[in-house]
Amino acid sequence: MLETLPDWPDYGVCDDQRPALRRLLEAGRPAALATIAALDGGGPRPVGTQMVFGEGVVSGFLSGGCVEGDVAGYAAACLADGEPRRLVYGAGSPWPDIRLLCGARIEILVERLAPGDPAAAELFKRMDARRPSVWISDGRRRVCGGADASAWPESVVVRQAPVWTLAVLGGDPTALAIATLGAQSGMETTLIRPRGPSTPPPLTGVAYRRDDPGEALAAIGLDAWSAVAICGHDIELDHAALMAALPSPAPYVGLLGARRRLPERLERLKASGLTDRDLARLRSPIGLDLGGKAPWEVAVATLGEIIALRSTATSASPFLDLDQYRRTSMEAD
Repeated sequence: MLETLPDWPDYGVCDDQRPALRRLLEAGRPAALATIAALDGGGPRPVGTQMVFGEGVVSGFLSGGCVEGDVAGYAAACLADGEPRRLVYGAGSPWPDIRLLCGARIEILVERLAPGDPAAAELFKRMDARRPSVWISDGRRRVCGGADASAWPESVVVRQAPVWTLAVLGGDPTALAIATLGAQSGMETTLIRPRGPSTPPPLTGVAYRRDDPGEALAAIGLDAWSAVAICGHDIELDHAALMAALPSPAPYVGLLGARRRLPERLERLKASGLTDRDLARLRSPIGLDLGGKAPWEVAVATLGEIIALRSTATSASPFLDLDQYRRTSMEAD
């Protein structure tokens, strides 16, 4: 267990700490879980933000560098003696030499989780089933459940949605850039290129499918935490993908293509059986209007649009139903 952190904070790039926690516990090693329990006066990270510490593992960030090194020391102590800690930084802190440049007051709960912890097991079970979870803990007692899980005094509540999936249809540089950026942002990303090369694309963290769009999207399983980016440059493949994606629970469906061709595409989709409500969900041209046309510029615009939708939807609750997601999508237009 590291009591000092590496010089470069690449450990903070991943925002979802469930995989790191799982790696430790399922390998039979204990983990220290640090959670922002309270926040006053702003701050770079919201309440519920977490870090994980353990043998060979440091993941997440809490303040952008102000307190992580100190928290790592307390995490090591927590792993050693099993006693939870509540740390306060900023106003009212016993450590005035640790200054928060944002002027915030941060309270952090540090707790030790042992392999086989029942709450963690339920967390991973819900994660695998793509079900939202509520994690409730005071450092000694913890539970994990659904929306009806009840907190108690002094407990910290963390609401977590399933990991978002991203399906990208296409094989051109723009599709590759969108898939790459999606995987780097933490989304479970699949590139779909019907009848494409048997060799998968050289993209780290990106799955690959060669079947037809409808079959591929059905196999991926679109739900209320899915995004679909269609960049096929093939009218028939694009149409097949839209027919599968637009009636699905996926809150984001984007299409790369010329604005002048959109009306005829919409007419064909409607003639094929899609409703006005289905068609209203389509985002085309794809992505935020940043003015760029290069592959990485379109990828940034697309991921930005997905993140904007995701943030709007999940800021209220990870338990929003499909109709709420769809209303959010249409109102954003």
